[in-house]
This record gives sequence, structure tokens and C-alpha cells, in this order.
Amino acid sequence: MTFPKRPEIGSNTLAVIVSLYLLAVGNLTFWRRAVEGFGVGPVFWGFALMVAALFIASAIAVSSRFLAKPIYIFLVLVSAPAAYFTDTFGTIIDRAMIENAVTTTSGEAKYLVTWQFGLHILLFGILPSLLILWVRVRHRPFFSKVIYNSAAVAALLLAAGGFLYSQLGAVVVTIRENHDMLEIINPSGPLTSAVNYSLSAYGERNLVRKQIATDAHRGPWISAEQKPVVTILVVGETARSMNFSLNGYQRQTNPELQKLDVLNFPYATSCGTDTAYSVPCMFSIYPRDAFSKRKAKATQSLMDVVRRAGVDAYWWDNNTGSKGVADLISFTSLTGEKDPVSCARGDCLDSVFLKRLDALVGAAKKDTVVVLHQIGSHGPAYYMRYPEAFRKFQPDCRTPQLTNCSIDEVVNAYDNTILYTDHFLASVIGILKKHNQTAAGAFLYMSDHGESLGENGLYLHGAPYAIAPPEQTHIPMIAWLSPDYRNLSSLDDACLKQLPGRHYSHDNYFHTVLGLMNIQTTVYKPELDVFKECRNIATGHTQ
Repeated sequence: MTFPKRPEIGSNTLAVIVSLYLLAVGNLTFWRRAVEGFGVGPVFWGFALMVAALFIASAIAVSSRFLAKPIYIFLVLVSAPAAYFTDTFGTIIDRAMIENAVTTTSGEAKYLVTWQFGLHILLFGILPSLLILWVRVRHRPFFSKVIYNSAAVAALLLAAGGFLYSQLGAVVVTIRENHDMLEIINPSGPLTSAVNYSLSAYGERNLVRKQIATDAHRGPWISAEQKPVVTILVVGETARSMNFSLNGYQRQTNPELQKLDVLNFPYATSCGTDTAYSVPCMFSIYPRDAFSKRKAKATQSLMDVVRRAGVDAYWWDNNTGSKGVADLISFTSLTGEKDPVSCARGDCLDSVFLKRLDALVGAAKKDTVVVLHQIGSHGPAYYMRYPEAFRKFQPDCRTPQLTNCSIDEVVNAYDNTILYTDHFLASVIGILKKHNQTAAGAFLYMSDHGESLGENGLYLHGAPYAIAPPEQTHIPMIAWLSPDYRNLSSLDDACLKQLPGRHYSHDNYFHTVLGLMNIQTTVYKPELDVFKECRNIATGHTQ
């Protein structure tokens, strides 16, 4: 058997082919955004030639005998998955998205790594890489190559610089109005983000958490109470405010909560657009405008303050972890439970919390805070987040490949997750009601971020906050306070009814929880405690 003769190609010719391949196949979303920004005209074509010149110059600069093939193959293999997620879901592969990819679990990843993803990687990543590996590359002698390549790179950079100089105003205005355009250039955007994440992770490896609220202690009214106060903090996942019927959504997605005496806050916003950012921010002493993940890793969290005040603190997780928030308290992951009902399909429904919660509240002897970190409405496999009994809105998308479904089918599946979250939250409140004779219960639900369901071509979440649509930042916030809790904390009912019309955010979370548990400390900011003024009306003094 004879094999076909390996074709031979010049090193610079290969550099041009690889550059044009990456631009054409790996940057469909980038070119669409560029057309939207510039329009189809002389400026756009000049911009396209400038980008092509920069790509080719970069490829020629590394086209040496031992570097060219490994680097070109690496770029193609990076470009293929990045292009898939950007073109399919509108995902921007920025630093936050790199961190999400690094910290995701196998259970979460399996819904993203579909057969369509595998086929895309095969056709646009592996096969082109094998072609690059197969061809023979012809290189000039060393000194000739240095001179020739340097001249080619200089000419390309000069051409790119000339265009930029001549159209600087148009380019700057367009990029300013389309903030994410440069971030989605593939593979330079993902590679830059990966380098930034790696450098950041390396710099944070030896961080030591600074203690905060070392003076934290339980205040007078909670210390005087004969039965324990149990507060349940439900950290929602991917729930967006606009799909809650409590907030005016036309579909009935909250039939159980609307029958309860809940306080619903329709004007709440998140700190970030992904779990890895929002969850640490929620439990951080820093407000969003001063927050960074580095600060969160270097500073103790709300749960550490709760524990320091002598309150039992638990974090139960049906998601991808606490993102560092619960490192110093009791942490339990329920994602691997063998519950035959809640976990029958592999992934656990949020009902996995309920039996354990019922037992804990019933046996509570001390003031307690329990965090329930939901799987909630996490996509793209929305259909896995609710049982058959909650398939109210049909036809619902039954695949994680959302672009294979109509927008209506995606929304139906998502709305079913909200309907099930409604049932779950009502069940949590039901447990607190059940044990009202032995524990005074309080409940606070707030989602970490929202979700895009195909609006403007965007799916899922994680858009840079500066350009994130409201679907990803407007979140539900709901509280329930038992009659016993209201009495012992002297909350004024008339005042409480005035609160839902106001605007709140994750900035309020830290101080509101301290207020709920009557934890006194100098770091507490009463102006950020949602319920503070209603407590003051009834008692005539601060917390």
C-alpha cells in the first residue's frame, strides 16, 4: 500500500493559510459584530485587512523550523472550542469564563460537551491540525529567513498602522460602542484571558485571609430569646427576576409563594453575571464597586462572622461549591447523594435538601444559619432541573443544545425550573412553619445572577458586567419572616410592606443577614440592612 506523497509548502505560505483559516472559521461572531459596528463599507474592509495583517504578521513572526507547527496546531485547537461556545451561545471567553471552565464540575460540564461540540472539535480543530502536521514545510536558510520575515512583518505592521492612523476616530468610536468586540477575537481573546487568569491565580496562591468583625457577638434580643432563631439563606442559581410571576411575569410561575406571606423585592440586582464572581461578592464585606475576587480570597466572609458570633453556620451545596465562602465553616456537598427520588436521574434536584433540613431545624438547640446553594435554573440542561410533575410549560427544550430548540421551547423549559424553584422555596418555608414551636424561623432567597434565553442571540450567562443585559443582572429576592421572629425582633409589619418598592442589590446582603441574626459588630452598616428601619420603628433604637 502506498501513501500519497506529502505536499510541500513554504513556511510563510502556511502562516498565511493558518491565519486566514483562523479568521474565517474561528471568528464568525467577531465578523458579525464588526459588520454591525462599522457597516459594510470602506472602513469595514480596511478594518478587516488591518486585522488580517496583524494575524499574518504574528504567524510569520513564529514561523521558525521548530516553532511553527506546534504553535499553529495549538492555536487551531484553542480556536475550535472557543468558536463553538461564542458562535452557539454568544459566550465571551474572558477571564471570568476561563475561571468558570477551570472550576466547573464534571456533572456541569457534561451538558456542555455534547456530540455537536465533539463534531465541531473534530472538523474544525483536529482535522486541520492533522493537515498542518502532515504537510512538509519548506524553510529558508536562517539568516535569509530572519531578513525576509522581518521585512514581511514590518510591512504588514506598517500597513495595519497606516489604516489605523487614517481611521482612528471611526475605529475608536466603534470599539467604544461595542466593548466586547476585541475580547471575542479568536484565539487571541481566549489566550489573553487564560494568561490573565493564570497570573492572577499564581499571585493569589499564598493569600492569607484577614479576619474581620473580631468584635462580633449576638445582640440583646436574640440572646434573650428562649428558643433558637434559625435563618435559612437560599442562594439561587441562574434565576432572573423577569420570569417570576411575583414580579409581574404573565405566566404563573409562583403559585405556591404567592399564597404565603412573603416579602417580594422586584428591583434587585446582582454583583456579577457568573457564580464564581457573584457568590463571593454576596458574602463579602465589600460592595460591588470595591469588590474583587482577590479581596474576597484575602478576607473572611459573612459566614465566618456568623460563626464568630457564636451562631451555628452550615453551607449545603447542590452546585459547584461555595467559591471559598464556606472554607472555614461546616460544608456539605449533596451533589453525590444517592437519594432515589431527588437524584434518580444522576443530577440531584433541589429537593435533596429538604429531608436533611427538616431534621436540622427540628433538632436545633442554638441560633443557626444554613445556606442552601441551589442548582436552581442552571443551564443549558434546564430540563434536568425539574421533575416530570413540573413540566407545565410545553413543549420544553429537552436537550442542552439550546440552538436546536426554538426560543419558545427554551423559555418553556426555563419557566419550568422557576416553577420548581417556587415549590422548593415554599417547601423550605413550610419546614420553618412546621417547627415554629421550637424555633423562630427566617428565610431569605436571592439569586446569584440571571440568564439570557436567546435574547439578542445570547444564551446562558457570564457576559462582562459593563455590557451585560438586564436578563443577566436583574434577580429575584424574597424573604419570609415567621410571626415569632417578627415579634422577638420587634419588626413593624406596616413598615415591612413599604420595602418591596425599593431597589436593592447584593451590596445589602452582608448587612441584612447580620441584622436578621442580631449580630452586633463595628463593621455592620445599618443603612445597607434591608430591615433595619422597620426594626427601629418598633424598638426605638438601632439593632
